[in-house]
Amino acid sequence: MNRIIDASDDKKDNEEYSLRPTEFKNYIGQEKIKKNLSVFIEAAKKRNEVLDHVLLYGPPGLGKTTLAYIIANQMDTSIKVTSAPNIEKAGDLAAILTNLSEGDILFIDEIHRLNRAIEEILYPAMEDFKLDIIIGSGPAAQTMQIDLSRFTLIGATTRAGMVSHPLRDRFGMHFRMKFYSVKELQQIINLASVKLNKKIEENSSEEIAKRSRKTPRIALRLLKRVRDFSDIKDEQSISFETCRYGLKELGIDEHGFDDMDIKLLKLLLSSAKPIGLSTISAMLNEDEDTIEDVVEPFLISSGYIERTPKGRTSTEKTRELFKEL
Repeated sequence: MNRIIDASDDKKDNEEYSLRPTEFKNYIGQEKIKKNLSVFIEAAKKRNEVLDHVLLYGPPGLGKTTLAYIIANQMDTSIKVTSAPNIEKAGDLAAILTNLSEGDILFIDEIHRLNRAIEEILYPAMEDFKLDIIIGSGPAAQTMQIDLSRFTLIGATTRAGMVSHPLRDRFGMHFRMKFYSVKELQQIINLASVKLNKKIEENSSEEIAKRSRKTPRIALRLLKRVRDFSDIKDEQSISFETCRYGLKELGIDEHGFDDMDIKLLKLLLSSAKPIGLSTISAMLNEDEDTIEDVVEPFLISSGYIERTPKGRTSTEKTRELFKEL
């Protein structure tokens, strides 16, 4: 599904990466997480120890990867970045772990998708900084233990419930990333506009913030596209009129909805009973993971959808909204 308000990470967008902060003082939002991490990082540095393993979870686009880079920067160490689907066999993980230096940070995105057999190799690496490798097969098989450099594993996931209990228990710190307020998003947009060397009017940045689904990644994406409309008009600063026009052309309404959101909400409104995820997937011609990870989180957090044991259902807020539309 190609949506501009899809909060999935676009790893090909180098400009998006350049807009990310590198220090806590420039990282907007997640105040409690920043406060606690600052204490834990300073304490670890004071004791000359590696930071305990960290699990970050929450919907996509809220800054988990950015936070991992900031932690590495604050710890004055290197960070190695990978994702669970890229670790296909034990040898892949072994190669990554043995190449880590003392104090390095290993960031694994989508950690809930790790193969269980690979997870079991990770357990002693996280606890004792040792790697158990089996050489040979059958009766002649032997286990060899390799000492690893002490490292910090930062795992990120959009589905904390799918991280196995043994793996979750080995993380010393668990942080749930929260959605952002309009004020926080407006701050992010204003800072990003400076980096983009493009001025933006206050009401324009506020308008983008309101339509960004409480998610920084979406806010930055909308800012860059609205900037394009402004540049075509040779504006020195992104005007409110151009901002609203650009967002309308992008198909984002005042509530941050696009066509997929409207289709889902209308589908739920048309049913007197809750609808299961598989049924929604079939009727919208979209895979279940996309609906659950990308479309639903904002709609649920904003009170437009309720998730029940029997399925998804619309809320009174949704019914009132569509009376107005």
